[in-house]
Amino acid sequence: MHVDGGARGNPGPAAAGAVISTPDGEVLGEAAEAIGVATNNVAEYRGLLLGLEHARALGASEVEVINDSELVAKQVNGAYKVKHPDMKPLHAAALKALDGFERWSIRSVPRAQNAGADALVNQALDAHS
Repeated sequence: MHVDGGARGNPGPAAAGAVISTPDGEVLGEAAEAIGVATNNVAEYRGLLLGLEHARALGASEVEVINDSELVAKQVNGAYKVKHPDMKPLHAAALKALDGFERWSIRSVPRAQNAGADALVNQALDAHS
């Protein structure tokens, strides 16, 4: 699954998006939502949580998460500590949600390789501006 979050301004109007697909690329579902005013990092976590919620609803037992936030990927993988107070509850919620899957992984890629989720974020922002 590809997930993304973004804010116009930091903080500013923010949204989250997710594209859930099979390993061979068949899109099973998409989700996007405006989340009010937030920072980019908070929006990235909200994108992760949105995607996990929808993957679970689709019956996934394992998930490969791809995002364009190295910070979120490294925090979830345990390579970086979560220091910001606004991020701690989102990080805990992400770990709890991931714990519900038999297997999971998360990695970051350049934004160009996350275009589908990025487009959903921008659509949600445009719809609420």
